[in-house]
Amino acid sequence: MTTPHPLDDAELARSLDGGFTSHHADVNGVRLHYVEGGSGTPLLLLGGWPQTWWQWHRVMPALARRHRVIAVDLRGMGGSAKPADGYDKRTMARDIRELVRHLDLGSVDIAGHDIGAMVAYAYAANHPEATRRICMLDVAHPDGGWAEYRLLPEHGQPVNTPLGEGGSPLLWWFAFNQVLGLPEKLLEGRARVLVDWLAEHITKDPASIDDRSREVYARALSTADAVRAGNAWYRAFTTDIADERTYAPVTAPLLVLGGVLSNHDSLREVMPAKGTDVRVVAVDDCGHYIPEERPEAVVDALESFLA
Repeated sequence: MTTPHPLDDAELARSLDGGFTSHHADVNGVRLHYVEGGSGTPLLLLGGWPQTWWQWHRVMPALARRHRVIAVDLRGMGGSAKPADGYDKRTMARDIRELVRHLDLGSVDIAGHDIGAMVAYAYAANHPEATRRICMLDVAHPDGGWAEYRLLPEHGQPVNTPLGEGGSPLLWWFAFNQVLGLPEKLLEGRARVLVDWLAEHITKDPASIDDRSREVYARALSTADAVRAGNAWYRAFTTDIADERTYAPVTAPLLVLGGVLSNHDSLREVMPAKGTDVRVVAVDDCGHYIPEERPEAVVDALESFLA
């Protein structure tokens, strides 16, 4: 009998308090992996690049005391399928809508981080009948302003210095992930290098993403197919921008959490126009990876917002 690997999704799920278990569902033409536990009102958690559902592990047990928590690997992520297309956020939101229908959940709350925040917003914009409340962590949905991001630093800007030491990293991975074929060749079997760089450079405290978690993410991104699928989220941004122009402001209550060292100021500028009931909150002493850097703050903010 084969011994389960301790970093397999089923083993990771079992390691959490709250009775979490690992599952798959075939929805919208794609096989999605999700981890579920707890009881109460349904709360879906959607993660981002280059991570998996595990990025929520520090908040899931606490949230499971009052919610049926469902942490989903998006199309192209972790234990979910990695098809050739469908990585625009409208289609990915349809994946989640069909998962909600598959689980017979009705209207749901969704918290999304990074790419997951984009999908959460697209879900609210396209499926208001199945949306209760939305929380977006540190990233907005792509819009026309994203086409103006710069790739050269201002003179004297400390771009090679970690965020926690006063740096301001350029979004080099936005361009890197547009390149066809090369990222797969560079990262296949070497994804830990990328995971470590991001953990060291865009957090307040790199230790908040521990060695075990880094290995979970690197293992999930170890194949060329996984790298290609993650890149596809970024290659779809131009489609996402075009789709966003067709969206009316979302009517579901919208909470936006921004790390003060990363995106809080820009989120405060752009997000109020994206909905009819929007609140933007700064998470102190925090970089980009809010659920792992400040799990207590995330739990408190979500519990208050969803009550």
